[in-house]
Amino acid sequence: MNWPVAQRILGLLLMLFSLTMLTPLVFSFVFAGDSWLAFIQSFAVTLSTGFLIWMPVRKIQRELRLRDGFVVVASFWIVLGLFGALPFYLSPSPAMSITDAVFESMSGLTTTGATVLTGLDDLPKSILYYRQQLQWLGGMGIIVLAVAILPMLGVGGMQLYRAETPGPVKDTKLTPRVTETAKALWYVYLTFTSLCVGGYMLAGMHWFDAICHAFATVAIGGFSTHDLSLGYYDSTAVDLVAVLFMFVAGINFSLHFFAWRYLHVRHYINNPEVRAYALMLLGVSTVVVAALWLAGTYADLSSSFVKGLFQAVSIATTTGFTTADFSSWPGALPVLLIFASFVGGCAGSTAGGIKVIRWLLIYKQGVREIVRLVHPSAEIPVKLGRQAVPVRVVDAVWGFFSVYLIVFGVMMLAMLTTGLDQVTAFSAVAASLNNLGPGLGDVAGGFMTVPDSAKWIAVVGMLLGRLEIFTLLVLVTPTFWRR
Repeated sequence: MNWPVAQRILGLLLMLFSLTMLTPLVFSFVFAGDSWLAFIQSFAVTLSTGFLIWMPVRKIQRELRLRDGFVVVASFWIVLGLFGALPFYLSPSPAMSITDAVFESMSGLTTTGATVLTGLDDLPKSILYYRQQLQWLGGMGIIVLAVAILPMLGVGGMQLYRAETPGPVKDTKLTPRVTETAKALWYVYLTFTSLCVGGYMLAGMHWFDAICHAFATVAIGGFSTHDLSLGYYDSTAVDLVAVLFMFVAGINFSLHFFAWRYLHVRHYINNPEVRAYALMLLGVSTVVVAALWLAGTYADLSSSFVKGLFQAVSIATTTGFTTADFSSWPGALPVLLIFASFVGGCAGSTAGGIKVIRWLLIYKQGVREIVRLVHPSAEIPVKLGRQAVPVRVVDAVWGFFSVYLIVFGVMMLAMLTTGLDQVTAFSAVAASLNNLGPGLGDVAGGFMTVPDSAKWIAVVGMLLGRLEIFTLLVLVTPTFWRR
């Protein structure tokens, strides 16, 4: 381990993150809020800490190795969640405990969208904006942003990129240099954010709410500036804009980049993961809309269609926006939606969940094993499209799935020991590990009423989900630390 190199990068990234605490000051002054001092104090503490970490090792110039990348990514997300909690903790409104402040910060950065706050409509605009900004930065990954500028500081970034990006295949770069890859991803991200802001404003949103909700939509985060989430607007136009951009944000951003570069949609059409993703959303939406209409939950088919489509896309993509209390919907619908969040979006997107490509590979391997029962001597490769998937990738997918189930079971048992009932414990783990946000039972409206111990378990789940489990778990294996 090159500890001085990791320390130097961590200090630089922390100083970079401190600058993001200055942006909410603009909204504090524009809307005459009383939280400006909390942001200045948080900026000063974060900047000075980053400087003190960086200063002793500022002259060290060594190549960053893969193991160093895992350490930097894991430690930075943990540190980021802690320092990101400072404005919540120091601000007079809302008055939050350390546990609640860390929970809210980590939920934002990991784009989980679970909250412990109530009375959002009356909170200072600077705090509301800061929550949305945390999600926007965490959506694409502030590490990827840093990778784009670290080479200018004499630091190589490919190891960070591999450790941070989601999905089973991590060696494919959009451009020959990782710096340009990170920049390309952020250009796409900024473009979609801008278009989403415009869409919300055209649908009737105030410019402040449009910016905040665009941040959460493109990041697939789910935070809102209102207690009723997007249901506050009671607008079909707003709902449809959200559905469009939630769907788009759940697609691999590499495909968006190629579609932008070559001005062609064939990359979407020919991609088996995108086809499976669209089919999954179509199937879940159809079932939900039909069930709501047949049960007479809403007065007419159009209301059932809009409410059902919105909630199906929101939960299945792990965004977590709500326009209705889906936990009270009839029959198996609430559980169906929670199960859909286990699939999530495409690899390389801002969505959570296990990812569509992993489920697709598990399905294809299952089909292969059934065929092998009939033809035991046949060599049958697992294919995505026309390309055979390397055995190592298939093994990695099964390994991830197995570890995911074990982690889920352990976390659910831990939740139950805090006094939660079974439905609440199950959905709380699903909401945090899938980076979803809303759940069922006592966490249907948020994590306000659960014990602090359950909140810390959820924080660990959010981190595991955001970094796809292995990035954190690899640090506790003896093999990682052996020379």
